[in-house]
Amino acid sequence: MTFISFFHHLLLISSLLFTLTSSTPSFRPKALVLQVSKDPSTLQYTTTLTQRTPPISVPLTIHLGAQFLWVDCDKNYVSSTYRPARCNSAQCSLANSHSCSTCNAPARPGCNNNTCGLFPENPFISTSTSGELAMDLIRVSSTDGSFSGPAVSIPNFIFNCAPTSLLKGLPKRVQGIAGFGRSKISVPSQFSSAFSFVKRFYLCLSSSPNGVAFFGYGPDELVPGSGVTFSFTPLLINPVSTAGSSFAGEKSAEYFIGVRSIKINQKEVPINKNLLSINKQGIGGTKISTVDPYTVLESSIYKAVAEVFMNELGNVSKVKAVAPFKVCYDSSSISSSRLGYEVPTIDLVLQNEDVYWSISGANSMVQVNDGVICLGFVDGGVKPRTTIVIGGYQLEDNYLRFDLASSRLGFSSSLLHFRTTCSNFNFGS
Repeated sequence: MTFISFFHHLLLISSLLFTLTSSTPSFRPKALVLQVSKDPSTLQYTTTLTQRTPPISVPLTIHLGAQFLWVDCDKNYVSSTYRPARCNSAQCSLANSHSCSTCNAPARPGCNNNTCGLFPENPFISTSTSGELAMDLIRVSSTDGSFSGPAVSIPNFIFNCAPTSLLKGLPKRVQGIAGFGRSKISVPSQFSSAFSFVKRFYLCLSSSPNGVAFFGYGPDELVPGSGVTFSFTPLLINPVSTAGSSFAGEKSAEYFIGVRSIKINQKEVPINKNLLSINKQGIGGTKISTVDPYTVLESSIYKAVAEVFMNELGNVSKVKAVAPFKVCYDSSSISSSRLGYEVPTIDLVLQNEDVYWSISGANSMVQVNDGVICLGFVDGGVKPRTTIVIGGYQLEDNYLRFDLASSRLGFSSSLLHFRTTCSNFNFGS
């Protein structure tokens, strides 16, 4: 082979590599999919994105209400496609960054001069810090709604760098947090923008083995013909940020819904309904969370729910409480069905009496050991920031559809009613 032909051959290979990694995919997917797992030690829900050049798998904890993706850039961040976001750039404006800084150290990912930044947060240790805003290549699997398909690339995905110390409290190997909240640079928002998707994502958490998240035109049924239907309720906006660090006038990026009352076995629980609304200071209301492992209730509401629940369950053997729970039973004294332990159904009544989120035994009772089950709700104390936080355990095997354009939530209640679960999506190609 002559030098000229070798040179032409090299150019052809380079051109091909550029085409495979360019911003234009070989096809335009209608939806993207991520596998979601539950870490047994921390009870956090995790997923994995493929990032950087050369590509590596980056395990992340999902934070439903966080504004953006952040990763540890201090430890072994190597990528030829990393680009810091320069001060006053379009990326800084999109991220609503209010800072511009320098770094008094050799340049590297996370440490560059004339760059804007954000404040990455780890809510599990209630810690925020500052970090460089940047862009890098992301790869994620497409889907036709039935199977996972070819991976597609987003070359300039905006994220935030964070120090290694912010990983404290996260599962081993996890390198950051994937924010799914209501912001222009959250994971769902950037996926939608990259491929002109409808602004929508679906979340289906499972304790075992894996759940799933869809972005764009995801399936309304995980298993075709299962008969899954959604009820819909408005997504509300808290006028005050609930993030660890925020600016005056900044709204919350978390997902709030309007609970009007609580019923147990169709009997209304006597509670102070004024606590259910969000006031001008951003206090109160009901939010959906993947940070809290179990639903947290303001103290007076918790006590009322626990009392009515115990009365409705009747003469069943109680046992010593197991933290963080206060109401526990001998599991052998309660029968079970495909919907979990046969205990009183708890309904969160939403915008009217006909729209309610129903919580059956599979999502209300937690098996804490071989012989003990507990009511899986936690006393959140007096005057909490949010009155009701619907936690991860109550979300499991509930199919959630976040319609961001129309600001509404679709929810299935337990998929066990439809004889399916969140682990039934086929990730085989």
